Amino acid sequence: MAVRATYARVYVDDLDTALPTFAALTGTQPELRFTYRDVELASIGGCLLVAGTPKALAPYRNVQATAIVDSLDDVFAIVAQEGGETLDGPNEVPTGRNLTIRHPGGAVIEYVEFDAGKVQERSVR
Repeated sequence: MAVRATYARVYVDDLDTALPTFAALTGTQPELRFTYRDVELASIGGCLLVAGTPKALAPYRNVQATAIVDSLDDVFAIVAQEGGETLDGPNEVPTGRNLTIRHPGGAVIEYVEFDAGKVQERSVR
């Protein structure tokens, strides 16, 4: 299994208000932008901005990072071997499939297996 990218999660009130500062800080523009359930998301630099009301963000605030992986099946196998716990998923999401894992030691990470066609649809470029 390979982790292709890891994004730090940044929780914000409003995506349109937050993005200009992150664009200035990273020197990049958002790569992906989409809505999932009651939140809006955008990837920019090494960050995944997650925007919404306090109520909408509440279920996600314990997730510390998002990792893009080749295979969710491989993640499941490693989690089973290492004693982690699946908290949510797998789910169909706007960019492919995801699941959220609590690792031994307490880290909570979202893993996403991209679907190239879905990612292309959400690409800002």
